[in-house]
Amino acid sequence: MNVTQDLSFITLITNASVLVQLVMALLLAVSVMSWTYIFRKMFAIRSARSQTEEFERAFWSGGNLATLYQDATSNRRKGAGQTGALERIFEAGMDEFNKVKASLGNKAAGDSAAMLDGARRAMRAAYQREMDALESHLAFLASVGSVSPYVGLFGTVWGIMNAFRGLANVQQATLAAVAPGIAEALIATAIGLFAAIPAVVAYNRFSHDVDRLAIRFESFIEEFSNILQRQAR
Repeated sequence: MNVTQDLSFITLITNASVLVQLVMALLLAVSVMSWTYIFRKMFAIRSARSQTEEFERAFWSGGNLATLYQDATSNRRKGAGQTGALERIFEAGMDEFNKVKASLGNKAAGDSAAMLDGARRAMRAAYQREMDALESHLAFLASVGSVSPYVGLFGTVWGIMNAFRGLANVQQATLAAVAPGIAEALIATAIGLFAAIPAVVAYNRFSHDVDRLAIRFESFIEEFSNILQRQAR
């Protein structure tokens, strides 16, 4: 009796019904996409954190704001990856502050509220763009984590139904007769869990990291707004 060969994973998958095979293929494809986004997001968040820390050190070291702004503009012109999210937020606020100040001319000293409001709105807009980029694909990971087990369960239920329907043509129902059908059906649930568990863990971790970066960005916006307010007087 060649039970090991008959119940090997490859044999069970190839002998499964077409619908169960489609479910398995869908879950495997989703798992590959999920792992792709996990690695991409991991590197993106790690890069954003390191760039944020680097810019915060440069900003709070007491350097000249004009010099920091020129460096940020120069880095942005060099191409993607040269500037961090916080540096782009700073650049947006400083750029709008300088534009409003130049447009007001001699009236700038008496209209500090306009300069500060423009800079704050520009930083908020840049903040939203950066958060959209950091949160991209997180919804996909959440969907994979919540839906994949049910998709796998659907394949399992369908496979078990077929296994028990096959017993109708057997005079004596034994465990050996029904075991292959049930085993191949349970593989669908296993693949669903394989896709869901990493996605859930990654989603929770990345959401935590993004929230911490968001807090740092918002704190910087408020602190930088206070600095601009003092300069506008």
